[in-house]
Amino acid sequence: MLGSLSLLAATPFAFRSFSPSPNNNRFLSSAINHQIAKQLATESGRGSQKLLRRHVFPVYRRVSYGSPISAVMTDDSLTVTTSEEDTQNIGILDIDSALRQFKDHFQYRIKKYVDQKNLFENYEGGLEEFAKGYLRFGFNREEDGIVYREWAPPAQEAQVVGDFNGWDGSNHKMEKNEFGVWSIKIPDSEGNPAIPHNSRVKFRFKHGDGVWVDRMPAWIKYATVDPTRFGAPYDGVHWDPPPSERYEFKYPRPPKPKAPRIYEAHVGMSSSEPRINSYREFADDVLPRIQANNYNTVQLMAVMEHSYYASFGYHVTNFFSVSSRSGTPEDLKYLIDKAHSLGLRVLMDVVHSHASNNVTDGLNGFDVGQSSQESYFHTGERGYHKLWDSRLFNYGNWEVLRFLLSNLRWWLEEFKFDGFRFDGVTSMLYHHHGINMPFTGDYNEYFSDATDVDAVVYLMLANSLINSILPDATVIAEDVSGMPGLGRPVSEGGIGFDYRLAMAIPDKWIDYLKNKNDEEWSMTDLSCSLTNRRYTEKCISYAESHDQSIVGDKTIAFFLMDKEMYSGMSCLTDASPTIDRGIALHKMIHFITMALGGEGYLNFMGNEFGHPEWIDFPREGNGWSYEKCRRQWTLVDTDHLRYKFMNAFDRAMNALDDKFSFLSLTKQIVSCTDEENKVIVFERGDLVFVFNFHSENTYDGYKVGCDLPGKYRVALDSDAWEFGGHGRVGHDVDHFTSPEGIPGVPETNFNNRPNSFKVLSPARTCVVYYKVDESVEETNGINVISVSETLEMDASKQKNAEESAILILPRLIMEIKKIHKKLMIVTQPVSMRNCKKMEQSRKVLKNQQLLC
Repeated sequence: MLGSLSLLAATPFAFRSFSPSPNNNRFLSSAINHQIAKQLATESGRGSQKLLRRHVFPVYRRVSYGSPISAVMTDDSLTVTTSEEDTQNIGILDIDSALRQFKDHFQYRIKKYVDQKNLFENYEGGLEEFAKGYLRFGFNREEDGIVYREWAPPAQEAQVVGDFNGWDGSNHKMEKNEFGVWSIKIPDSEGNPAIPHNSRVKFRFKHGDGVWVDRMPAWIKYATVDPTRFGAPYDGVHWDPPPSERYEFKYPRPPKPKAPRIYEAHVGMSSSEPRINSYREFADDVLPRIQANNYNTVQLMAVMEHSYYASFGYHVTNFFSVSSRSGTPEDLKYLIDKAHSLGLRVLMDVVHSHASNNVTDGLNGFDVGQSSQESYFHTGERGYHKLWDSRLFNYGNWEVLRFLLSNLRWWLEEFKFDGFRFDGVTSMLYHHHGINMPFTGDYNEYFSDATDVDAVVYLMLANSLINSILPDATVIAEDVSGMPGLGRPVSEGGIGFDYRLAMAIPDKWIDYLKNKNDEEWSMTDLSCSLTNRRYTEKCISYAESHDQSIVGDKTIAFFLMDKEMYSGMSCLTDASPTIDRGIALHKMIHFITMALGGEGYLNFMGNEFGHPEWIDFPREGNGWSYEKCRRQWTLVDTDHLRYKFMNAFDRAMNALDDKFSFLSLTKQIVSCTDEENKVIVFERGDLVFVFNFHSENTYDGYKVGCDLPGKYRVALDSDAWEFGGHGRVGHDVDHFTSPEGIPGVPETNFNNRPNSFKVLSPARTCVVYYKVDESVEETNGINVISVSETLEMDASKQKNAEESAILILPRLIMEIKKIHKKLMIVTQPVSMRNCKKMEQSRKVLKNQQLLC
């Protein structure tokens, strides 16, 4: 979400390569150091690393709700028992020695984190028990009735109202305890729940000035609105379906992938028709597309209920409710279970950085002018985000922690999500929320009095909780600042995320597409931007997400081809120079971002095939139209349109990682940034990537460096016919390496690589080479990868497999003939079906005059 704030994104540059480099001027002022040291008091000499690892706490007595800890977390009388042994090692400081000057800061936040976990253990039975708040708050079945609890300290009187009592709460008054919690037990009536399933309810209370107001229950699990009334308020819905109507999960969670390849999706706008799509339609119609393109993870936006559709789901009103626009909670469970059945993990875009300021429908309705200790939000300016026009949580509040941590557990356990993408983390980390803050990588920007330590501790607790509930969870932070330690484990003093979004990358592409012609593209600048991330902290790279598609901006495809996309995408006519350039660069931009930009990859729904135009939700300014709030799947499904080429290449990109797992490999070496010839060469694992960004020049015999000696062949070629290319690179060519210089002496090597081979590199293409396992060749006598596996296409994962085969099989036939002639054997039987396909391919290609 922060991507829409036009912040200047920069990443700390201390760890761009594989060893830290010094960074000057990273010192806190002595006054700040003194202040933090004073706060640490006697703890500054204790072992913070040991504190973090003491996650097995002694068993304390369990107390009922109503403990001495209520809204405020601090309890100076309770101390944390720690070893006096001097173990001042904090793991993250060993990884980055430049952080050692901020040791006091790390010790301070570690102490707050450990203190808080001990308080939970003392008064709530531990962090995991504390995060089961949804079993006590809101509406829950207890013995012979329904119990409703709500935290609302400023309320003077309170009632529960709804359809069940004709919206007359006089007979359903609630009682308040000394900690501001209102409760009521409503007995069953003749063996049936007094509040029927799927009936409307609200919390009615009187605040200090004597005014009665109706509010949405904070922990409500479903909320609906009358679609026939414009601007109608939402109603809470008591959701407790009978066993026969509850969705039962059938499939286990897929295992955690080595590297996530994420498909970011918005269910509501996923229909090809101008309307809101449903969870079940998305599951049945869109999930198979995602699987076919070899993604392994789906990231769902706008799941939590939000009254304003055009907020893209980021102004949440009801945190425990699924968005009713697309269906019921049971429908969402169906979607997630269907994804799991297809081998897809599902992440939720969770918004804990702020809340909608909507008083009628959301959590803000509980704010009636009370102090911050009795509210979900900070008071005054600190409680408002001036750019987002939303409320900001008080992460130092006991009940806020209960609400947010329980919210995470709710989505993991009730709906079987496999992890989260935390939105707006930059806003949480700093009191300035990143507004007008040009992060430069200077460490003083991250560790000072501008850091919101309460929010940092909350995120540490959140990641600790998630990992204890679901050790294989994937948790991603949307952070534009590049805070050091964000992606390191809590046990090391980090904040605990698995990945950080590489938010500077899409900004770089937009800058190039808007402001530079092709000749001005700098290979060094692109390479540095793509590799500028902290050592040992993983990133999710992306060329464009939903942020780059919203109204007022364009997708990369639309930047490249603009209005010609309306008339020039037909395969029945020759591609114009604009279309030819656009498709070529679209493939290259997305692929180099994936291959060089991080340890995982993300694509927003539709961008895989170059979806044109922009996203514009229905609003008054566009006449409440859904025309630009949908995905035009027919574009990629129409065989004579060129969108299919970009989609096929996207599928192949993901398949390449599926086969070679290069995203998860730490070996990443950029050996060449050739400014004159516009070429970038790098290795990821043992794959060699060659990108030629030149608009005209094709290089025959271009020399590229590599690590391992041997024979290399093409693994992926953006210029292949099946990807809308010109078929200039031979896939049946063996590339043999030559040694370069003195072994073990890099300065004598070619581009610091001990071996090299020569390739054909056409203009505006990217080609990947893999090292042939010659021992396998000697055993089998055939190139197993390029022949056998290509013939055995997975029809369930590739909708247009036959069409793709028509384009590539003639070359395979030629290769088989060569091998057969040489060895006088057929190494593997070819099915009759494939033989028929080959014969059909020959006929079709002759008719199309595509044979060489």
